[in-house]
Amino acid sequence: MSTLQTLSRGIHVLEVVARSANGLLIAEIAQALGVHRAIAYRLVSTLEEHLLVSRDQDGRISIGGGVVALSEKYQPQLRAAAMPVLRSLAEMSGRTAFLCIAQGDECVAIEVAEPEEPLLKVSYRVGSRHPVTSGAAGLAIAMQRPPSRSDSDELQTARKNGFALTRGQLQEGAIGIAAPLAHSGRSGIRAEACIGVVAMHALDTEAAAAAVLSHRDRLLAALS
Repeated sequence: MSTLQTLSRGIHVLEVVARSANGLLIAEIAQALGVHRAIAYRLVSTLEEHLLVSRDQDGRISIGGGVVALSEKYQPQLRAAAMPVLRSLAEMSGRTAFLCIAQGDECVAIEVAEPEEPLLKVSYRVGSRHPVTSGAAGLAIAMQRPPSRSDSDELQTARKNGFALTRGQLQEGAIGIAAPLAHSGRSGIRAEACIGVVAMHALDTEAAAAAVLSHRDRLLAALS
């Protein structure tokens, strides 16, 4: 299958810029892509023309408003497809189910479903956010990014297992399980997102992980 190298590089620029909290200089983008600075400059200028990146007075490149506009059009489609899957997951597991997406180095909950008769209710609201370095959802997002020497033991274990399991990282007594909306650690929907469940104090983690993975596959099939 053939690909367009320039388009691929442009997408790569968006990816590396999105992962930088403070933006990147042209030279840093060129280094990340392994290309000459002139090529990086043309790529950035093209993306800037379409409002997909912006440049501050110091020359640092950040994600532009055009990406946000595209994201706002995408999210309703993702959320609509996810809600019946989340409700099913919540009822099957008896726990709060969630859908999260990445916004830079943070993980944001965009949909939450609770079972009809929860044992112990977990406070996980739409709009809740936390770093991708913590929590099952954060680790499931991080799983979709290139491995790094700085990866935590929990993240390395999650990559090996295909899902993330955490205990008490975001809320005392909370147990979270999340899986990336992807297979083999690569995003299947061109967005860093995950699906999972969270419970208080007690959870059959083996059964919950199986439920999360099966519902992840169901959602991926619906989105494709």
